[in-house]
Amino acid sequence: MRKNQYHILLTLLLLSVLAGTPLSAQERSATCWPGFRGDAQLSGFAAASISPPLKLMWTFKTGDAVKSSAVWCNGIIFIGSNDGFLYALSTAGNLLWKFDAGNSIEAPPLIAGHLVIAGTLEGKLFAVNIATGKEQWHYVTEGQISGSPNRVMRKNGGGFDILAGSYDYNLHCIDGVTGKPRWKYETANYINGTPALFGKIAIFGGCDGHLYLINTANGQLIEMIDIGTYMASSPAIGGNKVWFGNYDGEFFCFDLRKKKMVWKKSGGGTFLSSPAIAGNRVIIGSQNKTVYCFNATTGDILWKYKALGKVDASPVISGNLVVVASSDGRIRMLDLITGSELWSYEVGSPVYSTPAVTSAGVVVGGEDGNIYMFGK
Repeated sequence: MRKNQYHILLTLLLLSVLAGTPLSAQERSATCWPGFRGDAQLSGFAAASISPPLKLMWTFKTGDAVKSSAVWCNGIIFIGSNDGFLYALSTAGNLLWKFDAGNSIEAPPLIAGHLVIAGTLEGKLFAVNIATGKEQWHYVTEGQISGSPNRVMRKNGGGFDILAGSYDYNLHCIDGVTGKPRWKYETANYINGTPALFGKIAIFGGCDGHLYLINTANGQLIEMIDIGTYMASSPAIGGNKVWFGNYDGEFFCFDLRKKKMVWKKSGGGTFLSSPAIAGNRVIIGSQNKTVYCFNATTGDILWKYKALGKVDASPVISGNLVVVASSDGRIRMLDLITGSELWSYEVGSPVYSTPAVTSAGVVVGGEDGNIYMFGK
């Protein structure tokens, strides 16, 4: 009884602290992974450095497959499930609350100040209060939401906007406080990924075979680049360049200031994974079971790692390690420089969930409905 009372008291204290955390504090740090790829640029680079070996600390069972990726700040893990619930868990694996979204959540959520925001395959975007698990607002699109939302801060403390793509062909901009629409930009097909932010420019691709650059203030088109075929994943920005792959296995580097393609490499196999960037290395997984490391400047392949299943989950770079999951049911750590495997753990179920990495460890979801936490 005393242990239960202590846990309840600790949880209430934690939620109280989190509820008082200002918007500006919810940024990537060693203890915070607030969005799908760790930051608004979708760099896939973790501020925390972890080292193998890790051990399985706990599992938490949901009611269906977990394809959503986790986000994680201030000791609370948020992740969706195909059972239609958004879960809030402590780092000890205890349920704090769950929110009934009414339909499968495959898109990773986003922590935005006092809210956690997630979309469903029914096309609804929900904002849920972090402290209480209660709905703050919802916004309805006309197609499924498969990509994580991203957040744009307005000038001079003027609040923030949420950007989310939908299978209704539109990139939607929603007021983050009220949930009211601000603008939407229509493309020619589904938008499957997450928009990356380059200042006040949103960059994303879609199933119409184009990369889009959109002004986040008014939703106006800045540039549209033909990339040949579907882009089912998200881009990653480093400096003034953006890297991304398409469904035909082509991998691109585009200069955002000069508005021109720097290089394109073919033959990589279908890319549903999104890139991770560190220094002059760009890492991405492919459906041909391979993890590729490209030279960011030239596009030369520096190394390749062959897994036993498709690598649809996006890799995360932590220090000199690459953390990656795959459909062969394994979580791996690879050496960033050489690509050699340093550690792996088999969960026994395909993993399409991208790892969330903080100094406390790694969290992923499995096709078996379990959420897995690895740490020391």
